[in-house]
Amino acid sequence: MVKVLTGNTGIVFRASVFGALAMAMVVSNVAHADGLVKDSEPKALEDPLEGVNRVTSDVNRGLREAIIDPVIDGYQAVTPDPIQQSISNIFSNLSEPVTAISSLLQGDTENAGTATNRFIINTTVGLGGVNDEATDMGYQQRREDLGQVMGAYGIGSGPHFVLPILGPTNLRDVTGNILTGLVSPVPLGVQAGDAGVKYSTFQDDINALNKQAIDPYVAEREAYEQHRAFVIQNGAEMQVDFPSFDTPEAQSLATSPK
Repeated sequence: MVKVLTGNTGIVFRASVFGALAMAMVVSNVAHADGLVKDSEPKALEDPLEGVNRVTSDVNRGLREAIIDPVIDGYQAVTPDPIQQSISNIFSNLSEPVTAISSLLQGDTENAGTATNRFIINTTVGLGGVNDEATDMGYQQRREDLGQVMGAYGIGSGPHFVLPILGPTNLRDVTGNILTGLVSPVPLGVQAGDAGVKYSTFQDDINALNKQAIDPYVAEREAYEQHRAFVIQNGAEMQVDFPSFDTPEAQSLATSPK
C-alpha cells in the first residue's frame, strides 16, 4: 500500500481550523464509538473533492518526477547503505514517544511499554538512535499515531483529499497529524526529514504503481485508504505493502473507474 508520507507531515494549515473540524468529527461519530472500536467493516470512500484532488495529484507526480525523485536518487547514489540505514534509524527512534502516547490512548499498554523501551535503549545504547539495538533485544516496532487513535475510537476517515507535495490523506489523518505535531517533541523540520526518508524507501514501488495503473489517482487513493484501515486494525507493522501487479488485487486497482 502507498503510505505517502502522511504519518508525519508538516501541515501548513492553521491548527485552529482543523481543531474545529476534529471536534465536528468527534461529535458526529461519538455515538458510534462504544469503547475502542476496531471496526473491520469497510466504509464507503468519501471523495467529494475528486476533481480538485486529481489536479493536485497530477501536480504532485510532476514535482516528484522533476525535483523530488532526482534529489532522492542523488542522495541514494552518494550515501552508503549503512549511513542511509542509520539516518532512517534516527528518524524512526524519534517517532517512539508519539507511538507510546498513541498506544496509551488506545489502552495498549504493551505497545506503549515497547515503544518506551525502544526509545530508551536506542537513545542510549543505540547512540542516539543510530543503531536499532532494541529490535535485536526483541522489542519489535509497531508505529502508532493520533490518526490511528481516532480511528480506533470509531471516528470515520472523512473526506479523502490530496495535499500539495505531501500526497493522499483524509480529514481524520490530517487532523491526527496536526495534533501529533502539537504534542510531539520532534520539530516539524525533523518530521519532514522522516517523511523524506520514508519516501526514499518506497520510491520505486510508488513509481511502479503509478506507471502500471490505468488510473494512478484511483490506485494511490485506494492504496492509501486501505493501508490506513489496515494499520488501525494493528494488522502489521507500519510498513507499505505494494501488491504484485500480477494479482487480481492489483488489476482491480488499476482498472477502477475514474
